[in-house]
Amino acid sequence: MRAYFTLLFFLSITATFAQLVSGPMLGQIELRTAKIWVEVKPGTTVHCRYWKKGNTSSAQNVYQSTNKETWYAPVTFDLVGLDINTTYEYQIQTGTAQKVVKATGEFTTKDLWQYRKPVPDFTFLTGSCAYFNEPVYDRPGAPYGKDSSIFEAMAKEQAAFMIWLGDNWYLREVDFSSEWGIWYRAHRDRSHPILQGFLKSMPQIAIWDDHDFGPNDSDKSFHLKEISRKVFLQYWANASAGEGGEGIYTKFSYGDVDFFLMDDRYFRSPDDMQTLIDGNPNPMKRMWGPKQMEWLKSALRFSRAPFKIIVTGSQTLNVVSPFNCLQAYPIEFEEFMAFINLEKIGGIVFLTGDRHHSEVVKYDRTNNYTLYDITSSPLTSAVGRVGGKEKDNPSRIAGTLVEDQNYSRITVSGKPNERTLTVEFMGAKGGKLATWSVRETDLRSK
Repeated sequence: MRAYFTLLFFLSITATFAQLVSGPMLGQIELRTAKIWVEVKPGTTVHCRYWKKGNTSSAQNVYQSTNKETWYAPVTFDLVGLDINTTYEYQIQTGTAQKVVKATGEFTTKDLWQYRKPVPDFTFLTGSCAYFNEPVYDRPGAPYGKDSSIFEAMAKEQAAFMIWLGDNWYLREVDFSSEWGIWYRAHRDRSHPILQGFLKSMPQIAIWDDHDFGPNDSDKSFHLKEISRKVFLQYWANASAGEGGEGIYTKFSYGDVDFFLMDDRYFRSPDDMQTLIDGNPNPMKRMWGPKQMEWLKSALRFSRAPFKIIVTGSQTLNVVSPFNCLQAYPIEFEEFMAFINLEKIGGIVFLTGDRHHSEVVKYDRTNNYTLYDITSSPLTSAVGRVGGKEKDNPSRIAGTLVEDQNYSRITVSGKPNERTLTVEFMGAKGGKLATWSVRETDLRSK
């Protein structure tokens, strides 16, 4: 009889465990709020129980019931009314019997340092191009996805958050022709066991690029872009996404740094659209689009941050790139350059992905500070080695080219008005491959 009840208990535990598909993942954590994401089986009731660390008597519980008729069931919990600079523990529980603990983790809310304490130093991670092999649907030849243990190295970092720079999963030919296919790819890639420890180790913030938006080099004409946006919103837990139901652009701050998360696909003109008409920039060829550009200008005007990091999927400043970066959309590039000159916007740094190598590229301006583009790629996809004019790119900062799997560890440190941004390109096992830094004082507008 004891063996019978032991078997029933084991089967009950196994069935409940099977209800959790992936996660938990930390989304955006603020002063008094937090987002926790998890994916469960459709038709599951999932609970998030949370409390101040070491004080289970303060526990609160929120829950959601998912629709059993859906293909997949990602859930985001919004935890509110939290205390500042406080560590909370949480448990994700599924089913009606809440005695079975499915997953645990912890997070710490931001500190209210403004007007009270010195500005905090902090470190964050970033990278792009994460490919998980699925041989039956992958292209023939050598596997495109490489060593996924890079996520284990990243999980060990004591970082404040991670920014995914796009190509966070790769839609295949069997995916991007149907709504179900787009859902399937996000679901499958998110559920890989090797990702799970990293997802809950720090808040995860994201933008997209072509491969997690649609086909290679996809643009605003992609007929399922609204589905892609819906899936993105369900699988990431950013604070917001676009305006009026369009795009995924948004902004967040950490410490004294502002991050402007751009959408380089939803409004994008075709890459092969004519760049110049009668020697002048084609006014129709745009990457970000007028609506998003106006938002960015307003947000930059409002910002007082010493570093204003513009995060976008495609490179922006690489004049010898064989692919389309922002300079291949001269109507926008020239408009943006004129704006930051006129408004004397200081502190701008670009953070980009896509290229399957990492580097720092500079763009010298007449009578104003130099702009920099930090490119971080790839996480697990194949490496793209530079060639042609790019091989000896005169705009590349010497010693920053990395042609290997890597992620970036970026630290902001120093006294007020003397802040420094330091970039370290880290290998798949965590070793340092290259480093570069820039001072706040180097990015002051003239």
